[in-house]
Amino acid sequence: MSIVYNRENGTITLNTRHSGYQMKADEIGTLLHTWYGEPAGEEDLSYAIFRMNRGFSGNPYEKGSIDDRSYSLDQLPQEISCFGTGDYRASSVMMRQEDGSRALRLRFRDCEIQPGKYTLPGLPASYEDGKEGAETLTVVMEDPEAGVKAELFYGVFPEKDVITRAMRITNTGTAAKTLLKAAPMNLDFISGDYDLTGFYGKWAKERVPEREPVRHGIQSFGSVRGSSSQHHNPSAILSEKNATETQGKCWGFTFVYSGEFLFEAEKDMIDQTRLVFGIHPDNFEWVLEPGESFTTPEVVMTYSEEGFSGISRRFHDFIRKNIVRGPWRDCRRPILINNWEATYFNFTGEKLVDIAKTAKDLGIEMLVMDDGWFGLRNSDNNALGDWDPNEEKLGMSLSELGKRIRELGMRFGIWFEPETISEDSDLFRAHPDWAVAIPGRKPDLSRHELILDMSREDVQDFIIEKMCSVIASSGVSYVKWDFNRSVCDKYTHALPASRQGEMAHRFVLGTYRVLDALLTRFPELLIEGCSGGGGRFDCGMLYYTPQIWCSDNTDPIERLMIQYGSSFIYPVNTMGAHVSASPNHQTGRNTPMETRSAVAMSGTFGYELDPTKLTDAEKEEIRRGIGVFKELYETLQQGDYYRLTPPDGPGCTVFEEVKKDGSKAVVTAVYDHVRANLTPVYTALRGLKAESSYRLRLIPGHIGDERGRLFAAFYMNEPVLTGRTLMSRGIYIPHYSKEYQSWQIVLEEI
Repeated sequence: MSIVYNRENGTITLNTRHSGYQMKADEIGTLLHTWYGEPAGEEDLSYAIFRMNRGFSGNPYEKGSIDDRSYSLDQLPQEISCFGTGDYRASSVMMRQEDGSRALRLRFRDCEIQPGKYTLPGLPASYEDGKEGAETLTVVMEDPEAGVKAELFYGVFPEKDVITRAMRITNTGTAAKTLLKAAPMNLDFISGDYDLTGFYGKWAKERVPEREPVRHGIQSFGSVRGSSSQHHNPSAILSEKNATETQGKCWGFTFVYSGEFLFEAEKDMIDQTRLVFGIHPDNFEWVLEPGESFTTPEVVMTYSEEGFSGISRRFHDFIRKNIVRGPWRDCRRPILINNWEATYFNFTGEKLVDIAKTAKDLGIEMLVMDDGWFGLRNSDNNALGDWDPNEEKLGMSLSELGKRIRELGMRFGIWFEPETISEDSDLFRAHPDWAVAIPGRKPDLSRHELILDMSREDVQDFIIEKMCSVIASSGVSYVKWDFNRSVCDKYTHALPASRQGEMAHRFVLGTYRVLDALLTRFPELLIEGCSGGGGRFDCGMLYYTPQIWCSDNTDPIERLMIQYGSSFIYPVNTMGAHVSASPNHQTGRNTPMETRSAVAMSGTFGYELDPTKLTDAEKEEIRRGIGVFKELYETLQQGDYYRLTPPDGPGCTVFEEVKKDGSKAVVTAVYDHVRANLTPVYTALRGLKAESSYRLRLIPGHIGDERGRLFAAFYMNEPVLTGRTLMSRGIYIPHYSKEYQSWQIVLEEI
């Protein structure tokens, strides 16, 4: 069993293949956290928790005798921390009682071990894939004086080296109470000096990794924007000081939630480190009437002694198989072309058909019609919410357009922004109260957009009805779900003043309900998440949308950092990535077509340009790129991903994808900075079979370059190389002969 409860000493031990996790209910019912790290057996690890009287640390009444003042919640490592009863560090739970007090004292009552993985009704959550032997631990904590019960859920995936955490709080009293903070993860380390890596960003520059020491006091990051946001991703990695890409102890965390979150790290007075991860409390209050419960989203945790790369591979495997669902989880998704950067709002149905015809000839499999097909939508100033096709603009019905695209042998996709509304729209004129705004105030505008109140069921039902009608009538098989602004002026007419703190969370639950309804009605539908690019790139959305538009920035050189940062947590096949026109629309940079293709292949792979304007040479390069992607698909999209050199390194960014059985690898190298007399670039590879032999080749399209021919001649005339040599001595990356040169090198076991 992966979970063992020892009733004699109170320990509960959670085991995976390469990690161990332990907690213990002590003599007064405090649930101590005793270990998370390498496997440590089932012995009682609480011996390492040293107690002493440090002054100004309160003692629980049960332990506050004159003979022993060493027992203090302010020093003890715990599985759940409560505000207001002697633990002065960051807390995971805070509740306002009917008398106005905010103190809780939760004590262990019982636990239960069950086969399989728990579910969270109304929320996305990881699931067991086949017969993995997942187990669920439910720990019951109670504060009978306050009339509160907390159930702590732990999902253990022993083969994936993953443990998940969620929590349900129940009002067992006789009067209403208000939950003020709900963080399902509280994790304490009694010793060690650590670094914390978070992922910050902004529009067009999402998920930049930033590593800094965990310092005394509280450092935090999060979002109060109504979504997880471009600005801080709901993920983090804690690491030892000496941890690198390939070695050192690391702990990874990601939140299966698309709304407002807060991650806190605190080093306390005796150098213990506490991590708290959950819903952001700044705009959160949840009223619980007697008997009512609140369930948090879940946190996914993993541990590795193989550095950051080990954390990434575990997250990648888990997200691919235990978060992403549905028929598209394991399938190659269609290679698409999106008309946004090709036409923006200026298109007709005939123009789209022309794009589709040319794209089909190049090997592209799906046309996606972006913004501008509905209502009077010819700019981003109006008509959001009026989801009736503009047949006058299209010059045909949406049904006819979809039919003509499908008759070409292509799939048809369409863009929606369901959660927003324009002030200049028929929907707003009919239902002004559906727009999020504080009574008596003019709301903030962003891109001339207002927010639809997704916390309301009638709004959700309207969106479900309109989207289902469009999808059914047009034969759409793909939806790009966009969300182009942050949420502020939070208020809902559906709740009284005392419950306005529930609005932000109910907004996210409403979005999940709509997504779930669409997938129930159209189970084969492929949805790509988007939020002004990568503004809602999280595991909550990936539960419904197996891929997410990584960023509105399609410049391949800029994308190197964006996709690099994303790769710490998220697998390649979740990252929406397109080959766009050159010069690039965001930066004006000119890059070779093969470089744009090479970078986009480490994503879902598609195109964002007008193929009717391409030269014959560019069209041939697209055909070649699509052929390469299909040939190497399993390695590129389902293999293990390795970051070999960072984008801010020596001027050449190198990454590697290795087929799961180690029989094939693809090394991609992009020169992101031109330098005179560049030092030769060598890189050691990873993930190969040490005793196997490999032959190297450049993929077609690069060999025609003079330096490519030199590389090919050098390696192809050499004896085959062993995996051991390739992973120790490494390979030479050919020098560039033009700006932003890229190389793709294939290694095949022989």
